[in-house]
Amino acid sequence: MQLIMSDIQLTLPRVDNKVYKYINLLDFKIHNCVGCYGCWTKTPGKCVIRDDATKIYPLIAKSERLLYVTRVVYGCYDVPMKTMLERALPIQQAFIHLVKGEAHHVQRDVKQKRTTIIAYGELSQAEKVIFQQLVERNAHNMHFASVEVIFVEEEHIEVAVSKELAKWEMF
Repeated sequence: MQLIMSDIQLTLPRVDNKVYKYINLLDFKIHNCVGCYGCWTKTPGKCVIRDDATKIYPLIAKSERLLYVTRVVYGCYDVPMKTMLERALPIQQAFIHLVKGEAHHVQRDVKQKRTTIIAYGELSQAEKVIFQQLVERNAHNMHFASVEVIFVEEEHIEVAVSKELAKWEMF
């Protein structure tokens, strides 16, 4: 499965011979994670908060290819994307194992994925560096086989998305 998750409404081009799922996070009601870890203890693999995030995090886990489109604010994902990524905690287990000498959570039936993040906003060079570092650290925890960050101006988002989807056609 291929997943596009965005914090802005996109008009997506048709991708021949490929199926992808598009999620505009603004169309969903997603509450903040409360840090109760019920998804690890009380209801393993399922968030105890019953909202739209429970429809989305299984798609993240099953995806082999991800495209995140997110505004970057202060070197971090903007609120809609950050909230959803935090709510994806149920796709990990409470157990820790070593990956390349680092401690990481064991994934719960999560496919390894190729990921592209199209980041937009009025960003300083320092914010771009901070966001790139954040994404690289997240990539270790989120089972990314590869990750690329593309910084664009907001008016060029759809062009960048179209270019990325054209790459998907090659695979």
